[in-house]
Amino acid sequence: MPHTHDSHTPPGTDHHGKSDPAETQSTDDALDADGLDRRNFLSCMAWVGTGLIWTMSGGVPSSRRLGAQPPAKGELFFMQISDSHIGFDKAANSDVTATLRSAIDKINALPVQPAFLLHTGDISQLSKPSEFDTADQVLKEARAEKTFFVPGEHDVSVDAGASYLDRYGKGTQRGRVGGGWYSFDHSGVHFMGLVNVLDLKAGGLGSLGAEQLEWIQRDVKHLSSSTPIVVFAHVPLWSVYPAWGWGTDDGALALSYLKRFGSVTVLNGHIHQTMQKVEGNVSFHTALSTAFPQPRPGTAPSPGPMAVPAGQLRDVLGVREVHYIPSHRHLAVVDHTLSGNSPDAAFAAGEAAARARAGAVGSVAAGGASAAAAPSPAGDVNIDNFAFSPKTITVSAGSKVTWRNRDDVPHRIQSTNNKFQPSPVLDTKGVYSIDLKESGEYPYFCSIHPVMVGKIVVTR
Repeated sequence: MPHTHDSHTPPGTDHHGKSDPAETQSTDDALDADGLDRRNFLSCMAWVGTGLIWTMSGGVPSSRRLGAQPPAKGELFFMQISDSHIGFDKAANSDVTATLRSAIDKINALPVQPAFLLHTGDISQLSKPSEFDTADQVLKEARAEKTFFVPGEHDVSVDAGASYLDRYGKGTQRGRVGGGWYSFDHSGVHFMGLVNVLDLKAGGLGSLGAEQLEWIQRDVKHLSSSTPIVVFAHVPLWSVYPAWGWGTDDGALALSYLKRFGSVTVLNGHIHQTMQKVEGNVSFHTALSTAFPQPRPGTAPSPGPMAVPAGQLRDVLGVREVHYIPSHRHLAVVDHTLSGNSPDAAFAAGEAAARARAGAVGSVAAGGASAAAAPSPAGDVNIDNFAFSPKTITVSAGSKVTWRNRDDVPHRIQSTNNKFQPSPVLDTKGVYSIDLKESGEYPYFCSIHPVMVGKIVVTR
């Protein structure tokens, strides 16, 4: 009989509300403009094989087939799911609820059930109560006894995370700005759920903030250096691809507080694809989505929902299994696609189609569209391919400026210096207008995707 999942289950409790005490560089050796070593980056992206559990012993990887043997005595195993985006209904996936349910079915079909699930954010598309309700109903079907959550930017876009915290944040830390971070212990492993999608700044990446950084230091102070640490958050804590906002600006500082620990595993979502990296005692793993893929960095004009050929969607969606085996330095990680097939072919086809579409309408430069310098009695700004077009617009005093969202994801316009009221969250085809009567410069950004920046210049 499946265990029930309470929609208000806080982190660190079971599904009945009871607390759990157990609980490569190019040929000319040049780096990319963002400092990324392209050869090593591509090796990080390599799909290591569906249905294999990879472990590291003495620096040598080894594998075993999924299901070949049950977890050993004293071995902890849990599942990670991510980026369900309940409420999304565009071309990349018209039924995200069905694919989330398929992910849960895949977990339920395992011969031994995981100790718990970790959901690493973007449960919802627009932070709506109905979207959270639907996600909770599907998660009730999981046979795992509990689920731990951290928010994604889509879960906190409307009300700075208040609805998310009311539903999922009981027992978490409540800080001056948002909050929601917490820790728990299970089977000798210390877990830390971090929040890096609140208080985002124009042009910036994900951010933890000073208050959470101080909490991290305090939280691990009492632990032995032999304690395995698992950190889970939405946005990657390493700089995967800053040009697309895929990184956390103070992630390296947070991880510096964990240097004394022999084993640190970092699990993230956000980029909807698997990437892996090992730096000293820290192994980084980003996860597949249960909703839709995004292109691999640099393979398409912009991030965002990516359509793949018919019949291949489940090749690029999936779940992750994680095992902790005492005496092993690194946790064993395996990613499963919903189909059981490698995602490589579907990713490549989707990226090629995205490039072709962009070529048909004119390429968008990595930094956004070119500036418009000529004054205009009125200004229209299109939001497309994760960019404002024009990026800079000049209008006469008293003019109306209107933003139109042509992307498949929501955006929210916010003044960098609080000179005008922020927009509501603009879903696809959403429109927002303001009147600007005073001359001057009005920089702004998307508060959901802060690498998107623009500017309005108002002349007399």
